[in-house]
Amino acid sequence: MSVESLKYLASQLTGDLFDDFTQRTLYATDASAYREMPTAVAIPKTIDDLKALIAYANQYKTPLIPRTAGTSLAGQVVGNGIVVDVSKHFTKILEVNPQERWVRVQPGVIRDELNQFLKPYGLYFGPETSTANRAMIGGMVGNNSCGSNSVVYRSTREHTISVKALLADGSEAEFGPTSNWELTKQVSEASRQNGSATRMSKILLKTNTILSDTANQVEIRRNFPKKTIERRNTGYALDILLDMEPFTAGGESFNLAKFIAGSEGTLCFLTEIKLNVVPLPPKESGLVCVHCHSIDEALRATLVALKYKPYAVELIDDIILERADTNPEQRKNSFFVQKTPSDHFPIILVVDLSRDTRAEIEQLATEMEADMRSAGMGYHFPLLFGEDSKKIWTLRKAGLGLLGNLPGDAKAVAVIEDTTVDVADLPNYIRDFNEILAKHNMHAVHYAHAGSGELHLRPIINLKTQEGHQQYRMIAEEIATLVKKYDGSLSGEHGDGRLRGEFIPQMVGAHNYELMRELKHTWDPEGIFNPGKIVETPPMDTFLRYEAGQQTPDFQTYFRYKDQNVLQHAEQCNGSGDCRKTQASGGTMCPSYMATRNEKDTTRARANILREMLTHSTKENRFDHKEIKEVYDLCLSCKGCKNECPSNVDVAKLKAEFLQHYYDTNGIPIRSRLIANFARLSGLASLVPWAWNGVLGTPSLRRIANRMVGFHPDRTMPLMGKTTLKKWFSNRSEDRGVRSKNGLHPPSSLPTPHSSILLFCDEFTNYNDVEVGQKAIQLFERLGYEVVIPEHGESGRAALSKGMLKYAKTLAEKNVKLLKDIVSAEMPLVGLEPSAILTFRDEYPDLVDESLIAAAKQLAEHTLTFEEFIAREVDAGRIRADQFTDEKRLIKLHGHCQQKAVSSLVPGKKALSLPKNYSVQLIPSGCCGMAGSFGYEAEHYEVSMKVGELVLFPTVRQQPADVIIAAPGTSCRHQIKDGTNRKAIHPAEILLDALK
Repeated sequence: MSVESLKYLASQLTGDLFDDFTQRTLYATDASAYREMPTAVAIPKTIDDLKALIAYANQYKTPLIPRTAGTSLAGQVVGNGIVVDVSKHFTKILEVNPQERWVRVQPGVIRDELNQFLKPYGLYFGPETSTANRAMIGGMVGNNSCGSNSVVYRSTREHTISVKALLADGSEAEFGPTSNWELTKQVSEASRQNGSATRMSKILLKTNTILSDTANQVEIRRNFPKKTIERRNTGYALDILLDMEPFTAGGESFNLAKFIAGSEGTLCFLTEIKLNVVPLPPKESGLVCVHCHSIDEALRATLVALKYKPYAVELIDDIILERADTNPEQRKNSFFVQKTPSDHFPIILVVDLSRDTRAEIEQLATEMEADMRSAGMGYHFPLLFGEDSKKIWTLRKAGLGLLGNLPGDAKAVAVIEDTTVDVADLPNYIRDFNEILAKHNMHAVHYAHAGSGELHLRPIINLKTQEGHQQYRMIAEEIATLVKKYDGSLSGEHGDGRLRGEFIPQMVGAHNYELMRELKHTWDPEGIFNPGKIVETPPMDTFLRYEAGQQTPDFQTYFRYKDQNVLQHAEQCNGSGDCRKTQASGGTMCPSYMATRNEKDTTRARANILREMLTHSTKENRFDHKEIKEVYDLCLSCKGCKNECPSNVDVAKLKAEFLQHYYDTNGIPIRSRLIANFARLSGLASLVPWAWNGVLGTPSLRRIANRMVGFHPDRTMPLMGKTTLKKWFSNRSEDRGVRSKNGLHPPSSLPTPHSSILLFCDEFTNYNDVEVGQKAIQLFERLGYEVVIPEHGESGRAALSKGMLKYAKTLAEKNVKLLKDIVSAEMPLVGLEPSAILTFRDEYPDLVDESLIAAAKQLAEHTLTFEEFIAREVDAGRIRADQFTDEKRLIKLHGHCQQKAVSSLVPGKKALSLPKNYSVQLIPSGCCGMAGSFGYEAEHYEVSMKVGELVLFPTVRQQPADVIIAAPGTSCRHQIKDGTNRKAIHPAEILLDALK
């Protein structure tokens, strides 16, 4: 294949084709342990694009690798051909028929978004993966995905009615239910065609020949997994076809769509999928969280739980709970956990007893608890409903990502995590499984689908070592033998891919494996569709992401990374793709991906490119690569990943680290210097605010000025206050005769204060949002607090955002030295601008000199946002609702993204709810899109506004004029003004206006 041929192919596509190093690198991995560089990446827009790709693949013998969200765990979308990503354009829901209960979709439709669409019809697509907020229907069919609720809804195969597909010759085909008469007719016609037979005819003829053979029938029935195991995805589903008419009397109608389900894109290319849908689940979801002392106890309790017809029975082991305890978001979701009497984390069995009423659930839960206790199972049985139950499912679904959070090079590896046996065999199987691991001094994480006979079992292995590679193969071989002993399935829902394909002859017998090879060749004679998966796979320990004996380089970094270095922090990303969720799922991560839907703009891509370059670079400065800069370009440093990524990959921190190292070799751009020195420049501008405001407040002059510094001409600029907040506060104090050598103090003619507040006068409030600062001080004083502005420097937020860490470090150390001896629990440091005050909690402890770490951490403990302080005082009874108006108002609150990541929006909602008739509703928005300087920069303006348009702008525009729009962040308020022409107000202003 030549460069010229790829250029020609690109000219034939209405979509995109990439063959550059960066894009190929980003598509070289999925969520598995595998890595292989593709030849190119195609983003097709139309079916004609797909046909052009198939024609090219046939001409140049180039594999096509279908891909949607890329969260495969067995290497299904890793290969050396052209990765064909349909996740961006093949996303339409084409038709729904509520009466007949079916829906027709393109393969890029996201499972959870499909169910949001179906809900008004009272319908539901049942199978639910833990990745359901980004998993796409095409991938679910390819893997025959199941999920937590498979005890009720079974697998995707059972819900696949028919599919439209492109065959290996580019012809269009549709596969669906076929009556005996139709099948006989089609097979007869195919027989008569001989050499002129179409690809479709050859497929039908070959399938009929294989399944009609008595010897083949015997072999299939003898060697495939037990039929009582509904999660059985080992190889191609010959056993499913054999159970259909006409091969088994009384079976369901012959349907090759069921065979395509689970075929991992190796047989054809799906373009449409028709799915069976069912009525919505019961109205009430009640989860009994059975706390057990051991895995064995939990598995025996599973058999008891199944008697009560649950919707799911899921296991969460102690290792997952320990990891959750280190994750800020998941720690909140672990609220229900009660440790064992010996102070260990329990093994928890989550039993979903969903029914139409809580009374039914409570009755069942009581009976089940009594049943288990009488058998000596379980010691704590909390029953949770509503929002609490949602938190538990979020914790359970985060299991995969949490396992990537293990520090160091040893990780919980997906190698034998998908084995399934009859649920009655599960306790004995897991006992045997753990004995095998113990023999090799290994242990595994246990979690997931106990009720379906499948636990996701992940041994801890360091794949960077020779020993780790040996363990990887050894454990796969021994567990395959164990699974066969129980007539189980090596793959329950994650597929065979290149991980388990090697073991299929052992699992189904050589005879049946040869039948699979024959069918693959019939469907795909040139081997263009995802070769090396299921059949004829390379050895399972080749093409691994990490090489045996691979060294983890040592790095001198500006930030510290707890118990790891910067590369290991990037390696925490295991590819689970949580960053590919859209705005429909809520949350902040990842705003640029939500706007562009490009893989390059995901958190995962940023971790991948950094891992790739830091591992393989031959440069003295391994950060000195434009490829990294390109992928990090649209990172808004919103910090959403720090909180929402279950592996806690803090890409904003990695971006800042990268930029400083990149600057060390290439120098700092002038615009970046200007932005980082915002406070200094504002200090100069504040001397002549009329001149600054005259230029930037005049649209024509502003546009010229913006262009001169690289800002977008349409972006308005923040104006200067007539004075600075510090000057106003100082003059006010001097007028009253109050001065202090330790800082600026207020007038003495105030109520007797509850306590003193150290107000951090950040650079944004000091120069631009002076009125916000004035109103906050007035609010504090009228509530009876003494306000002190201590001596301090700027926060360093602007320098951090531009990666100027050397400068930011000097600012951080200055502030720690100035404030460490005066800030305390009794006299906290309170800030109005979240991005500025939260630097004390987030970046400072990892940035300052080692001699100041303890001081920085102590300072961070007593640093509060405005909202946190108000909420704390409300809880202490020092601020009361009766101090505020009784007027009714509706407030729509947009939270600052870093506030969501490092703090919480709960204090903000509590603070604004102080007036008893104020109703506060959170806008379900992520990052506003401004993100400090990001939204000002000419090349980022369009993406910035797209991010705002996802949720924030439309929500604000819909609000009547009397609704208050609240936003703590200065950038957020500016973005709302530019995007909607509505004025957003800081919570301090709202509360001051609400005081009686």
